Amino acid sequence: MPEINGVMLPFLPAGGVNELKKQTLQPPQNRMDTSFEEIFRQELDKVKFSSHAQSRLMSRDIDLGEEELSRLENAVTRANEKGSTESVVMMDEKAFIVSVPNKTVITVVDSNEMDERVITNIDSVVFA
Repeated sequence: MPEINGVMLPFLPAGGVNELKKQTLQPPQNRMDTSFEEIFRQELDKVKFSSHAQSRLMSRDIDLGEEELSRLENAVTRANEKGSTESVVMMDEKAFIVSVPNKTVITVVDSNEMDERVITNIDSVVFA
């Protein structure tokens, strides 16, 4: 059996063993300098939406762009820095009820529904 780099091959490569030995692996050209851990941390730090909040966004026809998501994430970060656990983030006539330690939006209320609403069990309000 032919041997390449200490590995016994159960077959004879096309072009022979010497042809295969000439080929060297090139490192990928588009290698990222960001580690998996960094990317994983960045994804974990993003605000998530519960299934209830997602259904509220869809039923109320609320669409959030990148800028709004960034403002929401900044507001949740500020609430976390102050030690909040359950917060209301007020942004553009919408209220986002957020579990701050989990960085998860629990529900969303728009201005049409805020007139008669009472929000309980929160410890902070953040204006984004």
